[in-house]
Amino acid sequence: MHDIRLIRDDPAAFDAALARRGVESQSAALLALDGRRRQTIAEAQAAQARRNELSKAIGQAKARKDEASAADLMAEVAVLKERLPALEANEQSLEATLDTALAAIPNLPLPDVPKGADENDNELVHERGRPPVFDFTIREHDAIGPPLGLDFETGVAIAGTRFTLVRGHAARLNRALGQFGLDVLTRDHGYEEVVPPLLVRDAAMFGTGQLPKFEEDLFKTTDGRYLIPTSEVSLTNIVREKILAAADLPLRFTALTPCFRSEAGAAGRDTRGFIRQHQFEKAEMVSIVTPDQSEAEHERMTAVAEDVLTRLELPFRRMKLCTGDMGFSAARTYDLEVWLPGQDRYREISSCSTCTDFQARRMNARYRPEGEKGTRFVHTLNGSGLVVGRMLVAVLENYQQADGSVAVPTVLQPYLGGLNRLEPRG
Repeated sequence: MHDIRLIRDDPAAFDAALARRGVESQSAALLALDGRRRQTIAEAQAAQARRNELSKAIGQAKARKDEASAADLMAEVAVLKERLPALEANEQSLEATLDTALAAIPNLPLPDVPKGADENDNELVHERGRPPVFDFTIREHDAIGPPLGLDFETGVAIAGTRFTLVRGHAARLNRALGQFGLDVLTRDHGYEEVVPPLLVRDAAMFGTGQLPKFEEDLFKTTDGRYLIPTSEVSLTNIVREKILAAADLPLRFTALTPCFRSEAGAAGRDTRGFIRQHQFEKAEMVSIVTPDQSEAEHERMTAVAEDVLTRLELPFRRMKLCTGDMGFSAARTYDLEVWLPGQDRYREISSCSTCTDFQARRMNARYRPEGEKGTRFVHTLNGSGLVVGRMLVAVLENYQQADGSVAVPTVLQPYLGGLNRLEPRG
């Protein structure tokens, strides 16, 4: 959500920032709405002030027993009394129209975000690890997985496309990855574990920017709630409508939850295998910070996601997304892309974004700086600590063996009772 006062102060800068995201100028239309709203407010205030003056004048006229003047004044009051509700209704309507217009505009990119149209314009920050070398024919995860328990056919039979039944060794690996990710985030990086609601109200979805723009990508229940597409929604809304003490920040939350996405905007993409599912698990990271902590927190969060990949000994690279590839609420996003030997390319495995005060304004989440009476909006950040399904795909492909088995990464072996190899079913 944008502050109309900042747009008023420098409309050219606002439009220039939007232009970097490929969005046409918005300031003229917004300021015209704002001007009408402010004019209506001024008219209402003037009418109310005049009504107050007339009330006093009526009393004075009656005290002088000047009934004719009193009657004239009362007639004017009657006109104002009839006009004020219309002015107030017009003000509310213009306020709602302005808020709706502001809510539909994406966050402004930070100055260091590269300008570009799509993923081809993203900027490589660094690479870590070396892709494994195989002396046998490399297979993709959808060939490696079924003998280990990735049952695509049964998942589709039960629930339809983009659902998978996970059983046996694959289920154990799935559980191990989720628990490992949660342990790393809480035990080693100080995130507070949360068990959040999986169903949320529309206000929570609005707060993090999923609504109203991305409703088609959400699953909605019959009572008007939404299944979370990521626990970012629940975790970020912990501070909704709150005023926090500066001394209590930063707050860092994590949750390992199922996530639900209709993938309406991804029709035809990754229809095979386990990469793009309607239901998946993810260990999410959310940080609530003061503006001066925001930059360092974004680097810290991304480094935490990198630590997970490093411990799993998976090759990856960090990309800084260009303006055309960033999410709606993001001001800057780093994507971590893991090497998938079966596809012979890097694929997104984690995304870490700073949203500055964009979500906080939508949620009215503030903090009170020490020694100040006023409040300021917090900054919010979110990132994928470990997306279980995609990480399972990465492990299967990078640790595949010639005989169809899969070696277990060293850090996961304690979660599998010391098992160091997953053998396919006969």
